[in-house]
Amino acid sequence: MYLSKNDIENLEFTFRINIINSITGIKPANLIGTISDKGITNLAIFSSVVHIGSNPALIGMFSRPMKKVKRNTFSNILKTQFYTINHVNENIYEGAHKTSIKYGKNISEFKECNFEEEYLNNFKAPFVRESNIKIGMKYVEHKDIKINNTVLIIGEVQNITLPDSAVSSTGYINLENSKSTGISGCNTYYAVKKIKDLSYIENELKKK
Repeated sequence: MYLSKNDIENLEFTFRINIINSITGIKPANLIGTISDKGITNLAIFSSVVHIGSNPALIGMFSRPMKKVKRNTFSNILKTQFYTINHVNENIYEGAHKTSIKYGKNISEFKECNFEEEYLNNFKAPFVRESNIKIGMKYVEHKDIKINNTVLIIGEVQNITLPDSAVSSTGYINLENSKSTGISGCNTYYAVKKIKDLSYIENELKKK
């Protein structure tokens, strides 16, 4: 199959969305936990979480804006400044997927989708107890992406909670051991399987 830009633009609407959403490959599956200024918790699945930098430790995620549809996750982050990123694992992906339903602002996805709120070390936002890898985040800034009206939310890592068995002696996280999952498109879930550790390229170049 070969598709030119014109071909893509003329594809049937759903087919076009599906192929563009999945063409980039497997994306991380994460549940974003927040709490409103009125104490109502919110949980939403995101497949757009990306590494921004290690020093300081920054993570970004893309969200649609709040102009037409109320985005409780984005709104809560702006108001409270804190949120959590929780890996979706093989045991919870079906419940995690249900958080994409548009519940009312006074309804908690934790309760509706059978997840338990977990507050660790006095952190202000709720973690997902059923998740194996959890990251506490503090809002730093956001950038409006004008071409398609999305928003890049950037936060700084405040804490990390994960099993000791999932971390190698060099600090790498074994996503297979933690049973973390990935998403292709909007609704196809994949298990993660480790293939092999390769040498860090800079170290190989120094040997030459």
